[in-house]
Amino acid sequence: MRAPMELWDYRPDVYNRGQALDLVGYHVQATDGKIGSVDEATYEVGESFLIVDTGPWIFGKKVLLPAQVITKIDPQERDIFVARTKAEIKDAPEFDEGAHKEPEYRTRLGDYYRRFPG
Repeated sequence: MRAPMELWDYRPDVYNRGQALDLVGYHVQATDGKIGSVDEATYEVGESFLIVDTGPWIFGKKVLLPAQVITKIDPQERDIFVARTKAEIKDAPEFDEGAHKEPEYRTRLGDYYRRFPG
């Protein structure tokens, strides 16, 4: 099992902190199709995540994805691939604009995403 903080860090083979990369606007692809586009991205060690605007897929809601679920970033195509299905992402704890940086919310979200391999 991964250490708790690793979930909130980019995989070393996916994103090199030495490179400048703005992921806002990139399309996000679940293992079974597109889920939306990046609305916000953070790059802090141990606190990195994406906020994805799902548009019509789940009626304009946003979802928060820990950086560790990202498996590939394609800067040429502006695509981000994540190791979760649409259903797994849709069933995650609801995004809370006011609490998404609070430890309790991040713990609850982390506990959810740790249940899946990958």
